[in-house]
Amino acid sequence: MYKVFVNNTPIILSTKKSIDGYKMIPIKKVEFPTIIKDILDKEAVDEEAKYHFYHKNEDKLIEHLYSKLPVVVAGGGKAYNAKGEILFIYRNGKWDLPKGKIEKNEHIETAAIREVEEETGVTGLEITKFLYKTYHVFRRNGEYRLKVTYWFEMKTEYKGDLVPQKEEGITKVKWKNKRKAKKALTNSYANIKKLFSYDYLS
Repeated sequence: MYKVFVNNTPIILSTKKSIDGYKMIPIKKVEFPTIIKDILDKEAVDEEAKYHFYHKNEDKLIEHLYSKLPVVVAGGGKAYNAKGEILFIYRNGKWDLPKGKIEKNEHIETAAIREVEEETGVTGLEITKFLYKTYHVFRRNGEYRLKVTYWFEMKTEYKGDLVPQKEEGITKVKWKNKRKAKKALTNSYANIKKLFSYDYLS
């Protein structure tokens, strides 16, 4: 099962034919602009749209998803310092983790480290493990796109200044301990929360 987020509303992709409470649509028949409009309209009045895209074959499920919208592949990092604090950025009124689009012929891990460095000013990053892949729909130049982000856990001994990449709309960069991270996650995105364990969210 996969989840594609439109804002904080998840669309479920599954090989199950039915999921209780969700409207099932065979993914071949999905018309994304109509569904996105319905989700946004319902969010505006505090209602929840529940969509389930189905295909019996898991590989075909993702293949069809990628054919429905232009795909942007990105890399991002959940970076820890020597104190065990996590690196957050503040953009568009939300706390987020640094991430960005991979460049042509760039390896995904290289892109993830580069984007964290560019967005925060932190250097000396080392990837410790792959975490998760998230999917969300965003709009750019009037067109909806699907962002697929590969997230990596990182560590660094960096102790220098944090420098927000203002041209990317980032206004703050902060190291946050567990207490502050939990607070930040109350004003973050659903796909970012998926990168944190239950004790951060409870």
